[in-house]
Amino acid sequence: MAESLEQVFSVLRETILRSASVMDVATDEPGNVVLKACWSEPGKKEPAWFGAVQIKKNYVSYHLMPLYALPALLDSVPVDLQKRMQGKSCFNFKKIELDLFEALERLTATCADIYSKPISATPHS
Repeated sequence: MAESLEQVFSVLRETILRSASVMDVATDEPGNVVLKACWSEPGKKEPAWFGAVQIKKNYVSYHLMPLYALPALLDSVPVDLQKRMQGKSCFNFKKIELDLFEALERLTATCADIYSKPISATPHS
């Protein structure tokens, strides 16, 4: 039996909260969790956006903004996980895939470690 999107969200929510525990939880509601860094981008008042897990119509999205802000991090994305990428910083899932989720957890921890201190980013053009 296939998992519901709520079940997929629940596993991914725990993944991002566990592996990015140094980030601040900005939103945590059914179907949507958003994490922000503890520092603000130059010229902005809001904390830098770190990532999110959100239920969409047909999948669950897992966003990691450090992949956009620091393109060199893309080299650390495993090939199997790259197949789930949508755009430059988002991964989409319809079912629980433990091997991919473990790789995503390691990637998230790496991103959180880097984002735990203010960065100077050069985003994709």
